[in-house]
Amino acid sequence: MIIILGALIGAVFGGLRARRRKGKTADILQYAVVHAIVFALIALFLSLFLDRVFF
Repeated sequence: MIIILGALIGAVFGGLRARRRKGKTADILQYAVVHAIVFALIALFLSLFLDRVFF
């Protein structure tokens, strides 16, 4: 669940970041996908860490 949330937050953040930089549609999509992947990976490692610490 944390991973999906991280991917969604990353996609929104990346899309807004590209739009703020006046990017075209392809730029906005690329930023959204890359940010979603990065945030999902961070959320994955956070999820694994929390699982090992608390359970």
